[in-house]
Amino acid sequence: MRVSLNQDLPSAGRRLVLGAAALSLLACGLGLGPAALAQSPYPSRPVRLVAPFAPGGALDMIARGVAQSWSDQMGQTFLVDNRAGAAGIIGSTYVARAEADGYTLLLGSTTTHGINPSLYKTISYAPADFAPVSLIATIPHVLVVNPSLGVNSFQELLAYIKSHPGATFGSAGIGSPHHLAGEMLKSMTGIEATHVPYKGSAPALADLLGGQITFVSVEYTAAAQFINSGKLKAIAIATHDRVPGLNVPTYREQGLPGFEVTAWYGIYAPAKTPPEIIDKLAAGVSKSVQAPAFRDRLITLGATPVGSTPADMAVFQKKELALWSKAIKDSGTTAQ
Repeated sequence: MRVSLNQDLPSAGRRLVLGAAALSLLACGLGLGPAALAQSPYPSRPVRLVAPFAPGGALDMIARGVAQSWSDQMGQTFLVDNRAGAAGIIGSTYVARAEADGYTLLLGSTTTHGINPSLYKTISYAPADFAPVSLIATIPHVLVVNPSLGVNSFQELLAYIKSHPGATFGSAGIGSPHHLAGEMLKSMTGIEATHVPYKGSAPALADLLGGQITFVSVEYTAAAQFINSGKLKAIAIATHDRVPGLNVPTYREQGLPGFEVTAWYGIYAPAKTPPEIIDKLAAGVSKSVQAPAFRDRLITLGATPVGSTPADMAVFQKKELALWSKAIKDSGTTAQ
């Protein structure tokens, strides 16, 4: 049935319908559709934060901490979704292919966004598939040895290796940060040491405790309990300056400037995510790392809280890509 505005609606009804029609015409003139008129401030529904490794590790704990902090700040649910496998490639690819609307995010790391793009001959994502949001925290690598080795400094370890052929170093697997850090040490010092890959840092440290390998370069978090108990000795830390609370000298202090290796964790969104969403998320990370509960959790992990801007994170990642690309090329390491 056709409705005549002049005859079939009362005066108030005609004004309401005409007003709605005018608003619709205005929206069309501005290039706005019904969805834009109804759009709610971000986030208006739950947000998925993908953690591309299994639950229980440092990355997972950081993901849960920042997700909870965002939820508290924005009054919306942020869910952690563990999508582990293939050195973080599965979870990272999932986010790279997601809608660029801010509702699917990634907690990336040294492995996913520093190493993988250069390590794998073929890979299902690229750095350009992501928009950097914020660097949350870094955890320095420490060089650990068994106290029974009888060395107390980095220079003493170098002397030991040069006078004892057959030195070995362990890692969490081929292409892992631990492996490439060991290769960088070989390249920068001229020592000879054979790489022994393990399925994770825990079994590598177990063999170091047992005296089966000579040294491991590993993130402080993984080795902290053994260092604190005296079962392993940390003889160098891979940061420019000493880390407060850790009585470990830097490589720079011991004659090897420029050897700086950290495990790092940052938020990424799919490329082309609106800048206003990126900025809101970054501001949320900055608040998170200043909040006592989350900051204390990071420090307990041996991490240095950061909370960078998107621009600063982009610069940081560019440097990391160059660092690991060189290490991979120099060592001849590849992965399928």
